[in-house]
Amino acid sequence: MSFDFSGLLDGGIIILAALIVWLIARFLISKVVARAQKGSALLRTQRLRWAQPVMRNLDNKRRVQRADTIGALLRSSVTVAIWTVAVIMVLDALGTNIAPLLASVGIVGIALGFGAREVIRDALAGLFITMEDQYGIGDVIEVGDTTGTVQSVGIRITRLVDERGVIWYIRNGEFAKVGNRSQGEFVPPANEPGAAAGSAALQEEERK
Repeated sequence: MSFDFSGLLDGGIIILAALIVWLIARFLISKVVARAQKGSALLRTQRLRWAQPVMRNLDNKRRVQRADTIGALLRSSVTVAIWTVAVIMVLDALGTNIAPLLASVGIVGIALGFGAREVIRDALAGLFITMEDQYGIGDVIEVGDTTGTVQSVGIRITRLVDERGVIWYIRNGEFAKVGNRSQGEFVPPANEPGAAAGSAALQEEERK
């Protein structure tokens, strides 16, 4: 009984090609993220110097976190896409009947998607919050009965610190309505020290 090495060789070539594509994709994403973290060079030119005041709200920490959040999502999506395709192609090259496998993967995918719909919703909400700059690090926001200063904005979770110094972890998918005091001209009532206290708590946390 002879063993057919051609399928094994094809599978190895597919894996090698997928690895190269994956490394190139991660390198390109890292370059884009690094450039986004530094800010656009166009805004530093004399012609577009008028736009600089508009971009001052995106301070370094805020810009870095936005870039990191989007970069992490891109890296995860690219990794899943490349290696899913690679595994299917390798199995096909080895002579495996992938039709039942694809059907099973489809059923499992539907089940996982149904079970992980909350996670997916949180991740998509976090992506849009980040891309649309609805709020960022240092902003004072209102979420339901909670008012606090944003410490971090992740793919799934936003972390706030309120006037008592309590840390709140809120899933991004729960933000049906958010009030951002830092983007408008909010005038706090005389008996509400929450915003100032929250900012002080954030500064104290950053010094640690």
